[in-house]
Amino acid sequence: MRSPLIFAGHTDEVLDMVGGTLTDAERARADRFNREQDRLDFVAAHLLVRHCAAEFLGTRACLLTLVQRCEQCGGPHGRPEFAEEPDLSVSMSHTRGYVCAAVGHGRVGVDAEHATEGPADQSLAAVALSPAEAHLVGRDNRKLIRQWVRKEALVKRGELTLDQLRETDLSGLPFDDDAATLEWEGRHLLEWTAGSVIAGAITDSPGRLRLLGGRAAARV
Repeated sequence: MRSPLIFAGHTDEVLDMVGGTLTDAERARADRFNREQDRLDFVAAHLLVRHCAAEFLGTRACLLTLVQRCEQCGGPHGRPEFAEEPDLSVSMSHTRGYVCAAVGHGRVGVDAEHATEGPADQSLAAVALSPAEAHLVGRDNRKLIRQWVRKEALVKRGELTLDQLRETDLSGLPFDDDAATLEWEGRHLLEWTAGSVIAGAITDSPGRLRLLGGRAAARV
């Protein structure tokens, strides 16, 4: 079975390298952003996931239609999928100036967040961390965001909900690993950094990371 594929890059570089068009529903969502950078990040992520899937499937991005439908309200948001390939798992994320996407067979989840140096946001820690994780993280904000990224990736895989974050204990996973890829309980975690951004993808089998653009990223 083909390994899951992950694409990532800075928003401006992705928009320079990746073309394409959005659906009417996607354009409507993009137009609702108040800040131009947020709109560009959204557009870049939605174009990038098409190109990630096109390379994985050996087809053209223009032949793939990304759809989202909320299971609760029926709105055009929620877990994404491709109308032409409903069995392909899809995930994407965008944070200020940076986007990533993952596709593959089995479950996939990807997330990216900015993480500044300094003390952790205790209100976020109270929502996101188990007691054991809180002890390990202490007041280190980058460790807190690392755990948040991991748990968001699990949410996007459909394994976790936001109200279960504190009940899920990932304290057994190291914060620093030279291999950059960790395996636990049948999952594979691939992590990298790009400046202040911490990003990670969780897949059923080892994923392949493709970094777009000329700005280097580091595995963590």
